[in-house]
Amino acid sequence: MSVRPPEPPPGVYSIAPHRPFLDSLAARVLEMTAARDDPLALARITILLPTRRACRALQDAFLRASGGVPLVLPRLVPLGDVEEDEPFVSDASGMQDGGDCPPAVPELRRRILLARELQTRPVGCMTPSVDQAADLAGELGRFLDQVQTERLGLDALESLVPEAYAAHWQETLGFLRVLTETWPAQLAEAEMIDPAERRNRLLAARARSWCEGPPGDPVIAAGSTGSIPATADLLATIAGLPRGYVVLPGLDRVLDEESWEALEPSHAQYGFHQLLERLGCRRADVREWPGDDATPASGPARARFVSEALRPAATTQAWHGERGMIGREALDGVVRIDAREAHEEAGAVATVLREALETPGRTAALVTPDRDLARRVAAILGRWNVTVDDSAGVPLSDTPAGTFLRLVLRVVHDAAAPVPLLALLKHPFAAHGGDPAAFRASVRALERFVLRGPRPARGFAGLRAVAARAVPRDGFEDQDAAAIARMRTLIDELEQTIAPLDDRYRRAAATLPDFLAAQVAVAEALAATDAQGGAQRLWTGEAGEALAAFVSDLMEAGAALGPVPAERYAALFDSLLAGRVVRPRFGTHLRLAILGPLEARLQRFDVTILGGLNEGTWPADADVDPWMGRAMRADYGLPAPERRIGLAAHDFAQAFCAETVVLTRAERVEGAPTMPSRWLTRLDVAGEALGLEAIAEPRRRGARYLEWWRTLDGPPESAPRVSARPRPTPPVAARPRRLSVTQIETWMRDPYAIYAREILGLRALPPLDQDADAATYGAIIHRVLDRFLAELAPGPLPADAAERLHGLGAEILAPYRNLPSVWTFWWPRFARIADWFLAVEGARRSEVVHTHTEVGGSISFDAPGGPFRLVARADRIDERADSGTAVIDFKTGAPPSKREVAAGFAPQLPLEAAILAAGGFDGVPPLPVRELAFWRLSGGREAGRVHDAADDPIAIAVEAMAGLRALVARFDDPATPYEARPRPSVAPRYSDYEHLARVREWASFDGADDGGEA
Repeated sequence: MSVRPPEPPPGVYSIAPHRPFLDSLAARVLEMTAARDDPLALARITILLPTRRACRALQDAFLRASGGVPLVLPRLVPLGDVEEDEPFVSDASGMQDGGDCPPAVPELRRRILLARELQTRPVGCMTPSVDQAADLAGELGRFLDQVQTERLGLDALESLVPEAYAAHWQETLGFLRVLTETWPAQLAEAEMIDPAERRNRLLAARARSWCEGPPGDPVIAAGSTGSIPATADLLATIAGLPRGYVVLPGLDRVLDEESWEALEPSHAQYGFHQLLERLGCRRADVREWPGDDATPASGPARARFVSEALRPAATTQAWHGERGMIGREALDGVVRIDAREAHEEAGAVATVLREALETPGRTAALVTPDRDLARRVAAILGRWNVTVDDSAGVPLSDTPAGTFLRLVLRVVHDAAAPVPLLALLKHPFAAHGGDPAAFRASVRALERFVLRGPRPARGFAGLRAVAARAVPRDGFEDQDAAAIARMRTLIDELEQTIAPLDDRYRRAAATLPDFLAAQVAVAEALAATDAQGGAQRLWTGEAGEALAAFVSDLMEAGAALGPVPAERYAALFDSLLAGRVVRPRFGTHLRLAILGPLEARLQRFDVTILGGLNEGTWPADADVDPWMGRAMRADYGLPAPERRIGLAAHDFAQAFCAETVVLTRAERVEGAPTMPSRWLTRLDVAGEALGLEAIAEPRRRGARYLEWWRTLDGPPESAPRVSARPRPTPPVAARPRRLSVTQIETWMRDPYAIYAREILGLRALPPLDQDADAATYGAIIHRVLDRFLAELAPGPLPADAAERLHGLGAEILAPYRNLPSVWTFWWPRFARIADWFLAVEGARRSEVVHTHTEVGGSISFDAPGGPFRLVARADRIDERADSGTAVIDFKTGAPPSKREVAAGFAPQLPLEAAILAAGGFDGVPPLPVRELAFWRLSGGREAGRVHDAADDPIAIAVEAMAGLRALVARFDDPATPYEARPRPSVAPRYSDYEHLARVREWASFDGADDGGEA
């Protein structure tokens, strides 16, 4: 018959980092009660753990330790450590003996009340807006939590700003006086206290209760580092109980005494150093928690190695004496992955997790504070139908429900601007009470006919004005007419739906609940379908329920803020919503997990991946206190910002001692180089100094995961490689028989663009919120000059020519007044262009008999594939006094050079001259062409300039026409392809069809020229 081990004597214990903490704790607690005949002996034990998540994990550990036998578990109580996601003890936690302790003020209510006070306190000569006050209130609340956590008195603030500090700290003190002058009275009126103060009181009450009447059953405080003073005091009380046990996670009991006394706040063991001092306990008095050590042989060696690697900088000379004392087994099971960039790191991590699933029962977890890495890994695993949730949660503002509610507000705030309006209407929740598919069709019509191009005037009236000018496309008259009708109805209905919130915005101010109620009403109306109400769709699921709780809390607390200016409400709502997180209630995978360092504390997996190990990410940079400088924090008694780095270092050291640990980082993130985490650097440096020959092994093990991922992420070997430019050869019957003179140039430089536009019928949509770019402005200049010249009579310029030209410019540019680029950039340029144009025009009026502007013309000729028609619209043709003509083209950009025209790569003006010589322009006699010129109208330092296009216009027109006939004949050959960019040196700088031709994929095979121009 086996003898049960006796209950260990009370006191302070530690569980070494290479032992699974919760499993070791559960196994020994079961042994303590197994010898008794009392079936409720286990239930009489109280175990205090740092977090609620740790309590749930210990329940699973008891289940494993009992072999699945049902148990009446001990009383598990979360203490709430400094870094915990739910940091404050409540009555439901098991600390019910807090006497008449008032309830804690809700965080949102506290923030709103503080924001109201801060709006009355100017900073220098500026009073913060309501949203700025809300941001400041959030920081102020965090500062208050720190102060109360450290049990400091606010009355010391008044003496904290001596002349030695900068003058602006006096202004900061004015803000902090809110905490001493008005905040206590508000709490007293509400009969509430701050959460940190309530936690302190509850912990102190429990400590007093146990001191006055020590419990007869065991009390175990396990896993806490005592970083909260009130928690440390409770641990000291428990350590002194007749049956009290304090079990520390990973106390380093082998570090030499000199190093132990030299610990800094950023060291992993610094918290234990402070805790043991508070407990009045020497490190030598701490015993190892009894139990079977079933960990691999690498465990103690690994723990010794990480202890040496993280030893204080002041004692690193001790590495020389330790050289050769740590064997290569310390790195057994350690893998190091240095990926080139973030996507590759995520892929390698996902590959490690996927490999773990190949072994039945094997568990694995990614532990990282990098939420972007967590999302990437979850997405890659989803490609393999492996669903894993990030337990650190998703920001509520980024969930579908949160995004939808924010977009509703943004549409009204931005007066139905195209980008937010289209984002709202294309959101998956948007249906507007009808069939979602039909609603989407109407939205597409609204996008195509109204929202694409320059921004309409503000509000739905502006949308309606643009919609009134919408006309069906040629060949789609019936289809487009119906779509336009539905679109106009949609605009009217949307205006009515959004009216409640818009009405609030038209007022000077309203209360936050008034704004919020209107916002919610609009969101529910837009989310409704013909089969389901908007509330049912919007507030369901974890994200919907969390958003509903936030809205409810805000409705209840928001009235205290008072009137909110309409123009600040959107920023205020975003500010209050920021920081809220939605966490999954239940994991979606039994053997895989993605955890933050907080969630992973005390847990152990077969494979532990520590990801995002870059400096600034893990550990994060030390926080900058917006209220106090470093020296002020020290004088006041607040811990140094590096204290959080020390806590993160302890998490890293604990996780590093797992049986199999994978360390990953990305050498570049978003294109910027990164620095490896200080802990990785320490491991490398210490490994070399200690003579650990296997220090390079972890990288070699990691190389295979990078190789696997690069193979998985790359194209399969059977996939066709786009190594050559596309060369489609459509049948001659499908090839165009009519092109403009400008398209002829495109045909020569990039035939594929003609194929896409004229044969496939593809047209690029204008961008949303289109600025008055160079192309748009060029069209405006043409319209202005066309109208000005058309209204002039032959002869000298009239006396009011300048006034008339500037007036026409202002009139035609008027629709673009709401675009800042027009008035800050283009309008001054237009003024300079107008002055230059009048000077040149006035000088040439005596040589001109008649001027034709924006005149259309065409010419046809026979070709192998049938008749071909060339069309043109000339900017300007002058009938000159010498019985000749001048063909002029206005260019707001750089015109082609005379060499390009002579080489045939800029055939526009020569072909227009050929059409003119053949009598192809309406109303223009076929007189000899004496001049071909580009007028560059830049409006810059040189406002304009006349560029001659050819020395012999007649000869070059004949050459251009001959070249065109040859070009048409060549493309009438069915074997001639419409090649993409056949001559890169003369290819257009921009094309709407580059992405369709996949230029960037084949350019590298064709040479550097294509790659550079792509």
